[in-house]
Amino acid sequence: MRRRRKRSENWPRPTLTEDQILAWADAHHDLKGCWPRKDSGLVPGSWTQRWSGIDSALQKGLRGLRGGSSLARLLAARRGVRNKKGLPHLTVPQILRWADAYHATHGGWPQPKTKPSGIPGTNGETWLAVDTALRSGIRGMPGGSSLPQVLAEHRGVRNFADLPPLTVSQVLAWADAFHARTGEWPKQKHWPEVIPDSGGETWGKVIQDIARGLRGFPGNETLFDLLARHRGVRNVGHLPPLTEGQVLAWADAYHIAHGEWPTCRCPEQYILDTGGERWFNVDQALRKGLRGLPGGSSLPKLLAKYRGVPNLKKGMAARMPGGKHAASSSPV
Repeated sequence: MRRRRKRSENWPRPTLTEDQILAWADAHHDLKGCWPRKDSGLVPGSWTQRWSGIDSALQKGLRGLRGGSSLARLLAARRGVRNKKGLPHLTVPQILRWADAYHATHGGWPQPKTKPSGIPGTNGETWLAVDTALRSGIRGMPGGSSLPQVLAEHRGVRNFADLPPLTVSQVLAWADAFHARTGEWPKQKHWPEVIPDSGGETWGKVIQDIARGLRGFPGNETLFDLLARHRGVRNVGHLPPLTEGQVLAWADAYHIAHGEWPTCRCPEQYILDTGGERWFNVDQALRKGLRGLPGGSSLPKLLAKYRGVPNLKKGMAARMPGGKHAASSSPV
């Protein structure tokens, strides 16, 4: 039995022209705010014309069209719409001109993930697309490069993915210059500061690289470890252990110098000849059991127990005449 042909198969398909297709595309853009693609469904105002059929006709040369084109190519050629499958070739001089314009406007250099990503005046180019072309070797690029590498090579911009190695002597020289200039050693609070005459290094980047074992460092150490080992700087992350005998020796020296016993809040908070020890920190170590101490004590309790110093918080007896105090046996 002969198959009954659909009525639509007997209808002649009207011829098309590029001008007619462009008129429909303009109407689509006015209606929806975007240009049509081959999967955009029906042409506005039509129940039979579909963008997929128009694209096929442009490619195959159907319905009076010459063929060898596509909807995307037609819109790119006649309306300047970016065709992702037919992007123009790039050149390094062109990329550098775009980068120079960005630097003149923003005061910095673009990166692949720069926001906003669009490059003005380029019909949809983005810094990420440029970086991808440089890396992958597409759009006329040889490949094996990147946007940061191009800027480093041609504009001297610091490339964070390819930084030169560091040495202990170089870092110590920067730290010495910092100390001579400010009177203190670099710390976490100086993280964002740029190091003079370093080519753009910051203390934060140096601290991170040392800790992570990057750029020639072995890892498992910090900038503060280096300063403690080579410059004798107090490293709060690795303080030496304490003993009650050591604390009492410091307290005895304080008493001889000042005629009174130290407290955790005395004006002379730093203990002489200790590399930065403070009475408050000693008191905290006694209380919390830090740095080898058993805990559960305090500076007032220690002095009351071994030097007979009145502990006012416990309502102990006042000092004896002449600064002498009843004392129990000392651990030293």
